[in-house]
Amino acid sequence: MARWEPNARERLERAALALFVERGYDATTVAEIADRAGLTKSTFFRHFADKREVVFGGRDQLADRFAEVIRGAPPQTTVAGCLTAALESVARVFTPERQDLARQRRAVTTAHTELRERELLKLARLSEAIGAALRDRGVDDTTSRLAAEMGVLAFTTAFARWTDPGNDRPYTEIAHTALRDLRDRAGALGTEAEVSA
Repeated sequence: MARWEPNARERLERAALALFVERGYDATTVAEIADRAGLTKSTFFRHFADKREVVFGGRDQLADRFAEVIRGAPPQTTVAGCLTAALESVARVFTPERQDLARQRRAVTTAHTELRERELLKLARLSEAIGAALRDRGVDDTTSRLAAEMGVLAFTTAFARWTDPGNDRPYTEIAHTALRDLRDRAGALGTEAEVSA
């Protein structure tokens, strides 16, 4: 591939994830990623601060997107409706064409402690963004925090199910099911606690 060819960021992402899966995250260098993509190290650093950001580059935009959708929902939208809209808003990223990349990303993250820790930090930022957006809508602090954690759990559950090797269902359908299931389970907690008391 010529070095001037477009889509450098995606080429670097694909090359990095393939190398991370083949050789391991720690054993892969930025130079090897750039070489596999047919680009230079300086091109890599124009797109990513370091090789961790290849794995997590879109997570900050995800938090911003969730918050933007929640804040922009019509005033009469319920908290659950806001979470549904936020989950739906990222479906354009979770396309069948990107599913293999997402599977690689998940495998790499799961296999590396430092990346799992980084993932938790990014999810905490997502939760904070959802909670802040809900508070901006006038939702009380406790409800905002609970809904934010539920939104993050719905997202991570949907992402895990969407990236399962045998899955052929679209992300949006899985996300709707995950959120509905969480709401049902949360509603059943009171009756289970009373039975076991």
